[in-house]
Amino acid sequence: QVQLVESGGGLVQAGGSLRLSCAASGRIFSRADMGWFRQAPGKEREFVAAISWDGRSTIEADSVKGRFTISRDNAKNTVYLQMNSLKPEDTAVYYCALDPPTTRRPFIHSIVVLPTAYDYWGQGTQVTVSS
Repeated sequence: QVQLVESGGGLVQAGGSLRLSCAASGRIFSRADMGWFRQAPGKEREFVAAISWDGRSTIEADSVKGRFTISRDNAKNTVYLQMNSLKPEDTAVYYCALDPPTTRRPFIHSIVVLPTAYDYWGQGTQVTVSS
């Protein structure tokens, strides 16, 4: 069984930065593609970024490209989301998600942007950006 625990959220002024972390339990993390999603009140869950199991490939949503960076440390079973130049519209609950290696899903844009591509989810961490 896999458990994901996000941390690092909080209140920040526009233009500021935050780094989110997602710690995973279990032994499959190092072979699993990972994603970050967010959900604002009244809106659908939205793809933010994804990273391949070996960290060699990343995909970011256009809305965060150039501002957010996803990375991972397989030795620490942790994936990160560095968020810079934050805007009020980035306010949301941020979730990390894991796609187990057993699914053999290819790491391509059309798949990693879908919430259904991930079998495990964290509980979320709130990010609030004030103007």
